[in-house]
Amino acid sequence: MSRELVASAAAAREQALAPYSGFKVGAALETLDGRIYTGCNIENASYGLTVCAERVALWKALSEGVREFRQIAIVTNAAIITSPCGACRQLLWEYCGDIVVHLHSLKGIDQQHRLADLLPLPFDNNSLKGC
Repeated sequence: MSRELVASAAAAREQALAPYSGFKVGAALETLDGRIYTGCNIENASYGLTVCAERVALWKALSEGVREFRQIAIVTNAAIITSPCGACRQLLWEYCGDIVVHLHSLKGIDQQHRLADLLPLPFDNNSLKGC
């Protein structure tokens, strides 16, 4: 597990705005050239407008022109490993491909997965062929 990446995600987690759930999440997305983009979850009283940490990090990188990624770390303080939600998995697949996903809890739990293992049979541009 990349200590720098996890540390960056943990620092991003501290900026999370989670007044409704109290569940703070930080993410750090590493590009192929080693740059790190961070994000935290930002909640809204209209829950559907809440944005996950993974998407914030991804959108920050994409908005700066980055198109190639190596890995992402996701940090919580949960008693169990917290995996990205379905929407985040879809967006990460679309823009990052089969990257390494580091899942870390500040309670001392770590796991590492390939995104393809977390999102089997993904919907992507190949799914649109023949339409």
